[in-house]
Amino acid sequence: MKLNLEQIPRVKTITKEKFLKEYVELQKPVIIERLIGDWAAYKKWNLSYINSLAGNKIVPLYDSRPISSERKFNEAHTSMKMSDYLSLLEKGSTDYRIFLYNLLKEVPELQEDFRYPEIGLKFMKKLPFLFFGGGGSKVFMHYDIDYANILHFHFHGEKQCILFPPSETKYLYKLPHSLISHQDIDFTNPDFKKWPALEKAKGYIANLKHGETLYMPEGYWHQMTYLTPGFSMSIRSIAKKKTRFIKATYNVFILRHFDNFMRKIRGEKWIEYKKHQAIKRTSRKVKT
Repeated sequence: MKLNLEQIPRVKTITKEKFLKEYVELQKPVIIERLIGDWAAYKKWNLSYINSLAGNKIVPLYDSRPISSERKFNEAHTSMKMSDYLSLLEKGSTDYRIFLYNLLKEVPELQEDFRYPEIGLKFMKKLPFLFFGGGGSKVFMHYDIDYANILHFHFHGEKQCILFPPSETKYLYKLPHSLISHQDIDFTNPDFKKWPALEKAKGYIANLKHGETLYMPEGYWHQMTYLTPGFSMSIRSIAKKKTRFIKATYNVFILRHFDNFMRKIRGEKWIEYKKHQAIKRTSRKVKT
């Protein structure tokens, strides 16, 4: 059996009015295939170009190891020169990823290659992040701490995107005091005998190719698999729904600090407690 996923709708182009009415207001995802066709980045951005501008930069790296009490919220696993990392990507010999790295701040030249789309959202201009991954590497299922509306632009290659709206949280084995689902779940090949609630979850799926833009609404869960080496850039617009803005404020200023504190004083017992509670709470919600 497979997850209950429908294809994310696609459009070639879209007007600001239609985008706001049919997707932002309804909080539905969409892929816009030609939104950035006139960007310099559309023609220039590939791994070789990034290497030419940022090869000497030291970048933070993450891999697929489980969440541990040894590290704080979003703490990198290691670091290396960008040129060495990109060499690993091209060889296909690593599952290291670059996650939430403000390379545009480190390499100002990249800012000349794109502009913020005039599509009806007010974007946070200081928070464009880049994400890199090798073929087969995966980003665990999670939602973003700030509940932002996100435009996610992909470059160099192809990645698979699985999304779930916030309404499906009750089926996703969310860890308490966290932004992630249980990390033992393989969302690309789920074991429904072990994770039966997933059968009830309804979500979306699509493969994102070079130059395509994915709109992810507020608080959407997402899991990414790099089908080939590549990278993406995200820009964000703050949550418009008041309740989500309040949740985002709580996440940023309280939740992550509380979680780091509990990891420090309870260690792996805290991690195991959250895993146990994720299964227990999800099972209880499904039954009711």
